Amino acid sequence: MAELLSTAGQAVAKDRLAQRLPALLDQPGVLLIAEEWGPPSGVIAAHWKTVLTADLKVGSISMLLVDPERRRNGIARLLLKAASQAARSAGCGELILDAPAEPGDLRAFCLATGFVRTGEAFTRALRKRGAQD
Repeated sequence: MAELLSTAGQAVAKDRLAQRLPALLDQPGVLLIAEEWGPPSGVIAAHWKTVLTADLKVGSISMLLVDPERRRNGIARLLLKAASQAARSAGCGELILDAPAEPGDLRAFCLATGFVRTGEAFTRALRKRGAQD
């Protein structure tokens, strides 16, 4: 998994990743890994929650990644389909995936798979830079 993240510029040390996985799995949602022969070729992490502005739970994809050498083989579509089914079964009415507004592979994928652009997101750090848990 650490190698897959690294290929996409999302490098995470193996020990840090091992610490984060149990906490991620404690949340309502799914972590799905695509494997063929050898290391993982793709991953999707989706979580859901109740929000004040919707009657049904809202699902959020926090990670959708396919090894650059394995892209355009339907892996991301299969991962998205499986995560969508899990979210629907959990009572979600919609699924959100934050993607850059500018043209690119992820944006094109989102539009091709039924996502629509619904606004912009803002992020605010809650700890000083460099602070570790």
